[in-house]
Amino acid sequence: MRALMVKPLRPVLLAALVLAAAAGCGLKQTSRILFDRSGREVRVKGPLNRIVSIAPSNTEIIADLGLADKLVGIDVHSVDVEGIPPGLTLVDFFYPNAEVLLGLEPDVIIAHGHNATGSGEDPLGVLREMGIPVAYISMSRSVNDIYDDIAFIADLLRVPERGEALIRATREQIEKTRRETSAVKTPRTVYFEIGAAPEMFTFGKDSFLNDMVSIIGAKNIFENDNWVLSPSAEAVIDRDPEVILTNVNYLEDPIGEIKGRPGFDHIRAVVHNRVYRIDTNSSVRPTARIVLALRQMARAVYPEVYEER
Repeated sequence: MRALMVKPLRPVLLAALVLAAAAGCGLKQTSRILFDRSGREVRVKGPLNRIVSIAPSNTEIIADLGLADKLVGIDVHSVDVEGIPPGLTLVDFFYPNAEVLLGLEPDVIIAHGHNATGSGEDPLGVLREMGIPVAYISMSRSVNDIYDDIAFIADLLRVPERGEALIRATREQIEKTRRETSAVKTPRTVYFEIGAAPEMFTFGKDSFLNDMVSIIGAKNIFENDNWVLSPSAEAVIDRDPEVILTNVNYLEDPIGEIKGRPGFDHIRAVVHNRVYRIDTNSSVRPTARIVLALRQMARAVYPEVYEER
């Protein structure tokens, strides 16, 4: 992975910002101190009417809270988020440009845990030092983490009641799906692929996707492994899943690719034609919109439950 960095500020711009910050020291402003999802302190002042989001999951949550109109900048992966206004300034996910961000005059920047990986340094640290509030949302490892992310962003943006309503609606949808598959007596085994061959990727425990497999009453064949892993083809074949799910969207025919792998023709999922495509965005972005992927997973794994309805 490329080392993360923030492009340096030009001396004139840096001096101007320092002077502006100094001039504002005498203003009386109400401020709040919060601790973000990574444990960092975030100090915010006044109304937060200009928001920059540097992760599509954050952008989705902001939109679902009804605050998309306050966005002034988003990362390049957020362009397909439903509900955001057109024409927003785009920011690189791994290499956020400090001058571009400063030019947006943000009241707050909401970043992601992946923005701070690689070098281990805070790529937005220079902006934090200049007094711009930056809140990091760490990688969600459970559905409960997603609820906590929503609650934090709603509190940060001063709409806690909207956050509570969004969490409540999401819980209701998730519990509805759980009830629909609760009558299944024998859980089906599932292999969920998030990265295609030759270097396959899936997930184990401590991941919200593993929670989702459990919610629909199925069993992840790698549930005892840690978080994200790269299994061998032999490991998948040996565990012989009854259903295979994939959210890979960079191949023309991900289902056909899986079925055509050497040895996979002996796997029960392939023999019985139970290989299914799951929506990518709603299965990789930890937001309220996971309910779409959850419904698709339930119908793919237990089609007979829904045929009876």
